[in-house]
Amino acid sequence: MSKYNRKRVNKICSLIKADSYTIAEICSLSGISESTYHEWKATKSEFSESIKKAEEDFYSFMIVEAKKSLVKLVQGYTVQEKRIVTLHRGKKNEEGEQPGIVKEHTVTDKHYQPNPTVIIFTLTNRDPDNWKNKLNTELTGKGGKDLISGSINVDEWIKTKSQKQ
Repeated sequence: MSKYNRKRVNKICSLIKADSYTIAEICSLSGISESTYHEWKATKSEFSESIKKAEEDFYSFMIVEAKKSLVKLVQGYTVQEKRIVTLHRGKKNEEGEQPGIVKEHTVTDKHYQPNPTVIIFTLTNRDPDNWKNKLNTELTGKGGKDLISGSINVDEWIKTKSQKQ
């Protein structure tokens, strides 16, 4: 069995915070077996709490990144693409490198348009009172009696409408 120490716990927690590694990958990179990992998690409360905190930190980070990505997809964004073409001379310098002469250097701005699907997703989740996949209808008959009220699904409404025609 591998020796339990703070350095190893910190290594495991840093791996959990850094990426979505599997337990097998974490154990391999930390130099312990999976059974040792599970035993420590079951018997050492400090280890278990450290793991939970590291997982929470990773999930919080992922939420922040997802929100940033969502904003970029709603607003659109621009990236710079760089292209450098060099010509190499046959001679190498003292370090053994082949210095090149820059023949062409181009920088292009590439714009990505806002994504309509992401915009609809954001609006239906952030402003559901005004953006939903339902159609509100209120139909009244003779004497003000409600024939249909409330919300109906758009697909159901279209199907009903086409059947009546």
